[in-house]
Amino acid sequence: MIPFNKAIYLKKAETYIGETLKSSKIAGDGKYTRLCTEWMEQRFSAKKILLTTSCTAALEMSAILLDIKPGDEVIMPSYTFVTTANAFVLRGAKAVFVDIRPDTMNIDETKIEAAITKNTKAIVVVHYAGVSCEMDRIMEIAGKYHLPVVEDAAQAVMSRYKGAACGTIGTFGCYSFHETKNYTMGEGGALLINQEEYIERAEILREKGTNRARFFRGMVDKYSWVDIGSSYLPSELNAALLYAQLEIADEINQNRLRTWEAYERGLRSLPVDLPFVPQECLHNSHMFYMKVKNYIQRQKALRYVREHGVGAVFHYVPLHSSVGGGKFGTFVGEDRYTTKESDRLIRLPMWYGISEEEVEEIVGKVSDAIERCGN
Repeated sequence: MIPFNKAIYLKKAETYIGETLKSSKIAGDGKYTRLCTEWMEQRFSAKKILLTTSCTAALEMSAILLDIKPGDEVIMPSYTFVTTANAFVLRGAKAVFVDIRPDTMNIDETKIEAAITKNTKAIVVVHYAGVSCEMDRIMEIAGKYHLPVVEDAAQAVMSRYKGAACGTIGTFGCYSFHETKNYTMGEGGALLINQEEYIERAEILREKGTNRARFFRGMVDKYSWVDIGSSYLPSELNAALLYAQLEIADEINQNRLRTWEAYERGLRSLPVDLPFVPQECLHNSHMFYMKVKNYIQRQKALRYVREHGVGAVFHYVPLHSSVGGGKFGTFVGEDRYTTKESDRLIRLPMWYGISEEEVEEIVGKVSDAIERCGN
């Protein structure tokens, strides 16, 4: 079986993790946490980046920083992972789902304004497959209604929109370094803070509600509990694992891009829809997907390729169609594309170091599947 994903293994990561273990500084905010955040702040021109235990944690911090309360509404796509909604639902908000664009699978920027009410407190966008949403229009709407924008950029580390790094355009950006992402800490993430007035409180939230960061900078003579917060700080071991990958981030990015392009060349003649990347977007080859005719063909094709050794998968079930989505959210407008397009989508294996031979085999099996499962 060619697996859907393989986590990155680098010998240098072993060295860095061993060095960290020997230092006895493994709890976080040590050498490698600093190196990771400095690297990202410089590379992405971000005002402030805080490593977190997950992208979920970064999203939860965003909700707290925006003072989300019961009765508030937060607009987002339904085609996303559950934590996009959960972070705000945990604060008492209602998730307000709108339709997606069929070309990029991102939130349809033309549907956002109609979903805004007096209770709307934020807009959350998801850069699906590392392809940016139409951020100019989204930021225009946000400015008109004085709403913050949270970028769920879990899949978009190294992606850009008109030159700006995804995650640095809205009020906050949230990265994921989960095992399945381009760069991994096993479990981990980062919060990008793009407005300076939120930085100090974000540090407090991340340190369990204490002003510990100010203490270590010599700004107070002792630290104490000053706000709500939680344990959002990742282990220094995780940061060491990540930093080894950031050192070769461009090599990883180019390797994945070559795989993405090989898939595109190999599958473009099939009667399927392949990923669309708008001209203004620079994507990071986070995933390669294709969309077949319908749900029935997808299930047949998935069954065939899995039986023939290819670990392909489908992706999100739209949140509004789930039990939780019914309890904690509502869909505004017509579900013209969210369900239909999600039912058609198949994700192919993608990881750093997948061989040309493996890609050729996958393309062959997928081509056979489409030919055999045409109806």
